[in-house]
Amino acid sequence: MTEFENIPLLFQDEYIIVCNKPVNLPVHKNDFMPHDAPYLTKLVGKMLDKSVYNVHRLDSKTSGVIVLALSPEIAKNITLQFERKEVEKTYYALVKGNPGSGTFIENVLIKKRGKKKPAITHFKTIETIKTDISYKEFENIELSLVEVKPETGRWHQIRQHFAMHRFDILGDTHHGDWTLNRIITEKTGIKRLFLHAKQLTFTHPKTNETLDFEVQTPEEFDLIFNNLAI
Repeated sequence: MTEFENIPLLFQDEYIIVCNKPVNLPVHKNDFMPHDAPYLTKLVGKMLDKSVYNVHRLDSKTSGVIVLALSPEIAKNITLQFERKEVEKTYYALVKGNPGSGTFIENVLIKKRGKKKPAITHFKTIETIKTDISYKEFENIELSLVEVKPETGRWHQIRQHFAMHRFDILGDTHHGDWTLNRIITEKTGIKRLFLHAKQLTFTHPKTNETLDFEVQTPEEFDLIFNNLAI
């Protein structure tokens, strides 16, 4: 048994599966994993005794709603929807500071290539708290819950955009504020990337029905606000 043994399924038919991916679980196999490491398509395939194909990706550290296909043809259909920007994606993130509302349009790095490509990320602050956390030049820093709607789908796009503007996503060990991450873990005992794929809307590849799936925000998000607000 692994901690990922039972993946929450939100929808299943003969063409697609929609599930709520746990945090710290890769979507598919990569060259850096041990041969027996768990990943989403393998675990869901074992649960259903079927071949499962990924059509889009969430970072392993990002939790939330994701769609998988049960054939290469269906996978291609849904992947094209993502490429044509026909899919609506909504994320929730906990960030340092209060970014307000707006759109980030800076180019972001493309993994492994060292190049930058255009990226668009819309965001809206939902709630902000003040904390007793002070360090470096920051005093009683604010933390915000932000709704994020990426228009493009670049590598670590949301994480890069918020880090560029000093609104680092909590728990981001790649682009974020390491000192703040350490302080929050010491104060709360919680260690994770606070980025969650909350909602996904796309067209069913066979019925052409509009499908809309939404999952709850993980309880760790509330725990951070409850424990750190002053």
